[in-house]
Amino acid sequence: MASWEPSGGCDPGPAFGVVAPEVIEDTLIDLATENEHYLSELSEHAGCFKETEIVEFIFLLSEKWHLDQSSKYQAVELFERFMIKQVEQMYKSSRDKAKSCEPRQGSSWSSLKDQIYNTFVLRLVSCVQLASKLSLHYNRVNSDTALKFLQSLKYSYTKQELLESELTVLETLQFQTNVSTPLAYVELLLEVLGHNRCLLPAKPLYQMCVELLDFSYLTRNTIYNTLLKIAVENSTPSKLQVAKFLTVKEDSMLLAVGIISTSCEAFKLYHWHYFTKYLRIFLRSTETHHRQHHSQAALSSSREQDYASQTQLSPAASSQQLAC
Repeated sequence: MASWEPSGGCDPGPAFGVVAPEVIEDTLIDLATENEHYLSELSEHAGCFKETEIVEFIFLLSEKWHLDQSSKYQAVELFERFMIKQVEQMYKSSRDKAKSCEPRQGSSWSSLKDQIYNTFVLRLVSCVQLASKLSLHYNRVNSDTALKFLQSLKYSYTKQELLESELTVLETLQFQTNVSTPLAYVELLLEVLGHNRCLLPAKPLYQMCVELLDFSYLTRNTIYNTLLKIAVENSTPSKLQVAKFLTVKEDSMLLAVGIISTSCEAFKLYHWHYFTKYLRIFLRSTETHHRQHHSQAALSSSREQDYASQTQLSPAASSQQLAC
């Protein structure tokens, strides 16, 4: 966690070393708990809407509209979660209608897929709009700006349709839009390391982390496919191994650890092992706190072991991928 310096319209980056230790500790516990909760309820379709083309579209649009760093990641996460929920709801509705033996329902799912396809770009823009409104420091994308962009792509949506699209996203997500992104975990862990007297060049290291995080989003499948093959020591993982690896791909805390570790290596900080030792301690301590406040102690204990092994794999594997 880091505070943010006043901005004149550009993104100055966070200011490290100004947050009280008690606030950092509480935030660390909250983020670790949120991450654990998300992984425990993970959809089997997680990651399906984080394809390179989608991420690149959102990143470029965020840059065009001069949004801050966190907004573009939040837009990706909002779109991913919205699309998964929407597709699942539509599929369930189509299946229920088919079971009721209503006439001409054979084309129902096909019709719903067409609906998803026809509103795909509109939903993307709506998620970027919503992400911009969640930031208190930077530009908010209004309806006129969004409509002008859509018109440049030859879409003829009205302002009412744009507002209804935003409302559709909000209702589908049950207004749970305040999603913590991997960037929030990176900022928090850098702050924690700084308070533990690790001599990190915080701001340049932060910039390196952002660049690597962008890279990891844009090459997500390549990176995680490589990690999986290394983990199972097999170039053709089974479907079961791929399914079990999904929690690794969606683990924001683990990704943040890998990003920071790789950034340290890129900066040629020779105390790299010292930093990663601290990161592992933080991960274990937050998981211990989580176990003490939840009834499913056995499940948490099992995940802690998996988590520790993944943390040991991630820095080296991430560095190897960066070198490639």
